[in-house]
Amino acid sequence: MRTLILLVIVSLSCLAAADTGRLKTEVDPGRAGVFIDGKYVGPAANFKIARTYDVSPGEHEVRLVEPRYEDFVTKVTISGGKKTVLKAKLKPLPPAKPPFGRLRTENPDHFAAVYVNEHYMGHVDEFSSVTQGLLLNPGTYQVKIVPVNGQNQITKTVTIEADKTVLVK
Repeated sequence: MRTLILLVIVSLSCLAAADTGRLKTEVDPGRAGVFIDGKYVGPAANFKIARTYDVSPGEHEVRLVEPRYEDFVTKVTISGGKKTVLKAKLKPLPPAKPPFGRLRTENPDHFAAVYVNEHYMGHVDEFSSVTQGLLLNPGTYQVKIVPVNGQNQITKTVTIEADKTVLVK
C-alpha cells in the first residue's frame, strides 16, 4: 500500500512538472529585473548565479530592466517540463551626473521590486545596507516597493537631498 501511495505521489509530481517549463536567465548585468508578460518575477541573477523561474508553457514576452541600461524585450516559447535559457547583454546608457542623494530600502522580501516614479530601479536587497543605496539627483520622488507576490506594497513620497540618505521601509 505504501509503495502504491508513493507511486501515485511521484506520478502526480511528474504530471505537474510537465505542466510548467523553466526559464533560466543568463543576463549581463545580472541585477536586471525580469518581467514575464508584464509581471515582475525577480532579478536575473543573485550573487552572479543565474536564476531560473517556473513559467507556463507557451509564448511569453520577457522584459529585462536595469536603470543604467536600455530595456531588452524578447519573446520566448516555453515547453512543459523543459528549461529554456535566455541569454542577453544589455546596452549601457550614459551615466547620470551628480549631485546625488541616496535612497535605502528595507523589506522582508529581499527580491521585492523597487520603483521610483513608476520606473523599476532594482530590488530591495541591492539598496538595503549602509554601504548600499540608490543614487538619485536631488528632488521629490514617488517610491514603491512591491514584493514578488504583489501583496503589501509600500508607496511613499520622499525628498532626496544632496549627500543625504533617505530610508524607505
